[in-house]
Amino acid sequence: MSTSNQATTEETAEPESALETARRQLRRVAEHLDIDPSIVTRLEHPKQVHEVTVPIERDDGSVSVFTGYRAQHDSVKGPYKGGIRYHPAVTRNECVGLGMWMTWKCAVMDLPFGGAKGGIAVDPTDLSTAEKERLTRRFTQELRDVLGPNRDIPAPDMGTDPQTMAWLMDAYSMQEGETVPGVVTGKPPVVGGSKGRTEAPGRSVAIITRAVCDYYDRPLSETTIAVQGYGSVGAHAARLLDEWGATIVAVSDVEGAMYDPTGIDTHAVPSYDEEPNAVTEHADTVLSNDELFELDVDIFIPAAVGNVITEANADSIGADIVVEGANGPTTSTGDTILNERGIPVVPDILANAGGVTVSYFEWLQDINRRSWTLETVQEELEAEMIGAWNAVCVEYESRDVSWRDAAYIVALSRIAEAHESRGLWP
Repeated sequence: MSTSNQATTEETAEPESALETARRQLRRVAEHLDIDPSIVTRLEHPKQVHEVTVPIERDDGSVSVFTGYRAQHDSVKGPYKGGIRYHPAVTRNECVGLGMWMTWKCAVMDLPFGGAKGGIAVDPTDLSTAEKERLTRRFTQELRDVLGPNRDIPAPDMGTDPQTMAWLMDAYSMQEGETVPGVVTGKPPVVGGSKGRTEAPGRSVAIITRAVCDYYDRPLSETTIAVQGYGSVGAHAARLLDEWGATIVAVSDVEGAMYDPTGIDTHAVPSYDEEPNAVTEHADTVLSNDELFELDVDIFIPAAVGNVITEANADSIGADIVVEGANGPTTSTGDTILNERGIPVVPDILANAGGVTVSYFEWLQDINRRSWTLETVQEELEAEMIGAWNAVCVEYESRDVSWRDAAYIVALSRIAEAHESRGLWP
């Protein structure tokens, strides 16, 4: 089952919210485990949700008022952890659902964090840099009492970036009267960010893809891969797999896909961060994004946005294996169709968990005031990803479940054990 927030319910034929999908996945996986039902009931609800009004002065002197949220789902294993997004579609329930998925993602990686998510309902492209800074600083002030390096640690997400996190850290630190770099992760390294954080989600996708190939006895040198989305996740994954010997036959952006069956020189193709929407400009053969999904390749990596493998196209997926690079790229119905077709889908909460894992490393560096080398970060990330993969493999092989359910079983069993150990405060 997907972590998509656009699955469709049979009863209403309306889009299913992130919260509904997350709760349905929780109940489904709980059926495979001997868990106290009261723990499942508790996990269906966030610990708390903060809704705040965020007024800012615009560059022209007018005032705009936005609504912000911070949903804190579960902290049984440690401080809340999760991104802050700036997007017009941000809602309370979306933040709650995404916060639940962060709980599972941290647990499948066995990190000492719980899950949270937050954001502001705003189109960041409508803001100047100065307005975005004012918005971030005011939002931080409104949430200051619930954030902290041992309470809740935000990170970048859709519409935010390292600079946003630097502003957030500075605003929080100014009110605390001391520099507190550990209050956020995903910052620029010059103010306490970790080396290797930006490329971490793509690196973890590459590590898990390599592990998947090993599991199915597919040498990377004989593996063809298509990547949808050539942004920070897709480009880093493609380039690393290219270096490791895989043949990247297609990469895409919103304008279309570059295709070369003999293999693409991924370093010669600018990523979105380097040159937005430039993939097709460097292509001799251009495919539509629909044609990209139908390519006969060994592995397909959807690494752009959510809800791209759906009931409408799951029957036409041409790959033998799907490794999810984006968050929630496969809807529930799409996932069911792929399972029925015998196409393994390695889920996002495992494959792209490199971001939160290196965020954990960043947090450790901040609270210890000691920075790690890039080599150390990469070595530790690989060890953590392979450890998580091995744990998921155990559940996959011992139960008649999908890779997605196996990952959720690992996560939920760890969270349930922690709740049982801590008990319920009277």
